Amino acid sequence: MDIGGLGGGLGEWAWARHHNVLSWYVRPLFLLPFCFFAWRRSGLGIAATLVALATSMAWFPVPAEVSPGVRTMLAAERDYLLGPWTAWKLALALLVPLALAALGAAFWWRAWRFGLVVLNAMALAKIGWTFAFSPVQGAVAHLLPAAVGMVLVNAGLLLGLRFRRSVGTGGRARR
Repeated sequence: MDIGGLGGGLGEWAWARHHNVLSWYVRPLFLLPFCFFAWRRSGLGIAATLVALATSMAWFPVPAEVSPGVRTMLAAERDYLLGPWTAWKLALALLVPLALAALGAAFWWRAWRFGLVVLNAMALAKIGWTFAFSPVQGAVAHLLPAAVGMVLVNAGLLLGLRFRRSVGTGGRARR
């Protein structure tokens, strides 16, 4: 199987590295620079972050051992991606760029509370998708990385906002 139809086995090469669970923990963290660059209104920073996010599953080595849960989750993901694409499936897939656009717009326009709502809706939707389309064993394998990512990104954004506010008030947090 050649994921994405990439020639020369590049898709297979990247897919094998996606089995490294470390990539599952790292990928949500890209939402931090994404939000930062949206806040700074840097289109180049946003674009670079999206390229990094898209390629990050291939940054890690192929794991020596893959747990059955990870295999189950990725088999479900592969089957979903390579299966027939219906109108509802296309609509569901379009939610990803729409959610990223909403997240970017929220931080671009300094509506950080709305940004946190969008961020958490994205994370919960991914977790929900996993439980809907993967057997329980695979969904459970994905749950911890997704939850840890959601907590770390929320904490990072809130700390960044607090730091930004304290710097603007001479080191005293505004109330």
